[in-house]
Amino acid sequence: MIIGTIVNGIVIDHIPAGRGMELYRYLKLEDLDCEVALIKNAVSEKYGKKDILKIAEIIDLNYDMLGYIAPQITVDIIENGERVKKLHPELPELITDVIKCKNPRCITSTEQELKHVFKLTDRQSGTYRCIYCETRAEKNL
Repeated sequence: MIIGTIVNGIVIDHIPAGRGMELYRYLKLEDLDCEVALIKNAVSEKYGKKDILKIAEIIDLNYDMLGYIAPQITVDIIENGERVKKLHPELPELITDVIKCKNPRCITSTEQELKHVFKLTDRQSGTYRCIYCETRAEKNL
């Protein structure tokens, strides 16, 4: 299998195996006109298997969302065929409009224009709670 080299773009690496397509959809990569490659179940010395996304264009990314979905990923920014930045998104303290509160009594259920905001309450387990009603977020993007 041959996947072309990126001259200018982004490589999202160390995505947990099988979650690359979720990330593809969440980042709305289907809307891009550039080349996008999703490599599933690539061999990883560290994790056994991993997914990789290659995007042949430099786009704005939601690093909070990336850190929430998979804090172990790395994001490489490529310019003129060289990696110019390597980023490691972390679990954000607050995350907005990435997950929705499932509590039917939460104010976000009745006030449609209200943003869904979750606060990190336990970094060790990656637990987030709604700032309005304290409902625990379910991590099933």
